[in-house]
Amino acid sequence: MQASRSFKSLFSLPDDLHYLNCAYMAPLSRRVAAAGHAALERLGAPSRVRTSDFFEPCDRVRNRFARLVNVTDPQRIALIPSVSYAMATVARNVDVAPGRNLVFVEGQFPSNVHIWRRLAAARGAELRPVAAPRAAGARGRGWNEALLAAIDERTALATVPPFHWTDGSRFDLEAVGGRARAAGAAFIVDGTQAVGAVPFDCARIAPDALVCAGYKWLTGPYSVGVAYFGPAFDGGVPLEENWITRRGSDDFANLANGRDEYRPGAIRYDVGERSNFVLMPMLDEALAQVSEWGPAAVEAHTRALTDAAAAALRDLGCGIEEDAWRAPHLLGVRLPPGLEPAALAGELRRRQVSVSVRGRALRVAPHLYNDADDLAALVEVVRDSLA
Repeated sequence: MQASRSFKSLFSLPDDLHYLNCAYMAPLSRRVAAAGHAALERLGAPSRVRTSDFFEPCDRVRNRFARLVNVTDPQRIALIPSVSYAMATVARNVDVAPGRNLVFVEGQFPSNVHIWRRLAAARGAELRPVAAPRAAGARGRGWNEALLAAIDERTALATVPPFHWTDGSRFDLEAVGGRARAAGAAFIVDGTQAVGAVPFDCARIAPDALVCAGYKWLTGPYSVGVAYFGPAFDGGVPLEENWITRRGSDDFANLANGRDEYRPGAIRYDVGERSNFVLMPMLDEALAQVSEWGPAAVEAHTRALTDAAAAALRDLGCGIEEDAWRAPHLLGVRLPPGLEPAALAGELRRRQVSVSVRGRALRVAPHLYNDADDLAALVEVVRDSLA
């Protein structure tokens, strides 16, 4: 594949840094950063902020995200500050009776775990975390089989990511969603570590809710995100009763006589002050550039990079998930005996290779701004550390 230095020029990454850590936080592109700087300048004189600025950027973000995940009605997209906020919204509105169970992946990101512990305790439900198989080899395949087996007629909710955030293990969302629907369970997806990096089709996967933080593969700023809420959440109760989610809220002259009726779709679930005049323009530009690149292009590029790195790291004795069950853009590298994670992490930092250490494994997460040289630098550090 052609080297992506032309993409790297779109960012402000230092030339000597091998940044392989988009799953931690995406670097802001020059385009997204410029949108933020322009927004800050504008706020120097708040009279420049018009009534339409409370609404139009939010509508653009809804439209861009809806197209990205193949949702026909942008009003089904809510604007959120975090994954935990959207999951709390789900928990408030899902039907969980005593004796039912909540299925989730063990080691899932905590924003998609703590709320289910609270909900299970409050409703007298069973928590059902599904652990990865302990045996080496075909780990992803076995994990998916165990996940499907955990969903039964008493399951009220199954919440699963496309890929595990620590090592990129892939979950078959179509199969899991089908099993959940057959059981009458809500099917909730945290797409933070997938959407923007790989194609995601809500019409095909059919989640009841899809939640995404904006600062990873959507390449936006921190503290803003997006969530799709399907028909199962129509008529639900939001976490906040804010003014801007009501019909007629754009009539500022009559806000004192505001209506109680919500705007349609999932807009009722928007966070208060969702019109953030700095973060929303940045997210708007980020979604525009992700759409222009195309998730399929990101997938193809990162797959080529991680395939080559996986082969080299396997030769060094590292454990890598079989290709069919790993993400193209998230490479989990289980370290061989004798290679201590703390010492390796120090050497990686010294040699300007940025990855995440998770237990006895590395999480490697390249994007379009990376090329083969960046992955070669990682392999070189591992090789030298084993010598």
